[in-house]
Amino acid sequence: MVGTLSGALEARKIPTSPDKVKAQVQGTIEAPEGVLKITKISCHYMLKIPAGNREAAERALNVFERGCPVSQTLKGSIQFEHTWDIEED
Repeated sequence: MVGTLSGALEARKIPTSPDKVKAQVQGTIEAPEGVLKITKISCHYMLKIPAGNREAAERALNVFERGCPVSQTLKGSIQFEHTWDIEED
């Protein structure tokens, strides 16, 4: 997911390295029918971007999941939640 997000940011001329994009990911495991399974993945992204690029970064954050192979593969099986903090340099 971070790779796809980084690609979306780079396409908008927002640099992603070194250490400009970080993520904390947490899975929720439940046993709805007596069998353990991952039911939700929460992703919190921390971005450091050049000043004046917030709008473009937020657009990338709002659409990158559509092009993410992981998200598209698991869509319908696992709920994804994306949140973020943006720090402008």
